[in-house]
Amino acid sequence: MAGPVRVLVVDDQRPFRVAASTVLRRTPGFELVGEAGSGEEALQQVAALGPDLVLMDITMPGMGGVEATRTLTAAPGGPVVFFCSTYAASDLPPAAAKAGAAAYINKAELAADLLARLWAEAAPAGGTATAG
Repeated sequence: MAGPVRVLVVDDQRPFRVAASTVLRRTPGFELVGEAGSGEEALQQVAALGPDLVLMDITMPGMGGVEATRTLTAAPGGPVVFFCSTYAASDLPPAAAKAGAAAYINKAELAADLLARLWAEAAPAGGTATAG
C-alpha cells in the first residue's frame, strides 16, 4: 500500500505555513514534509524532498508562485501543485491559469475535507493513495 501524500507548503507568511501544517495533521493520509518561503526555495525543496503535492502561494518576494509552478509542472514526474492564496478565484492573475496548477484553494477555505477531495481529483494515476 502506498504511503501518505507528501506535502510541501510554500508561503512567505509563517503564520499561514503553521496553519496549513495544522490542517495537514488533521487530514488522514497527508504528511507535511517541508516548508518554503519563496519560489526559489520551493524549487530547492522539491528537488531535495520529492513531495507529491505542493501548496503554493501566488504572490511572494523574488520568484512568485506562478513562475515556480510553471517550472515544477513543466518537468515530467513533478509534484501536483495547488495554488493557495487570498485572491478571490475570479481575481487570480491571468498567468496563474496557464501555470499548470491542478487546483486553487482560497487560504480561508483550506480544510481537511477540501484538501482530500481536491487530491482525489488531481492525484496522478498510480500515485500515492488518496486520503479520505
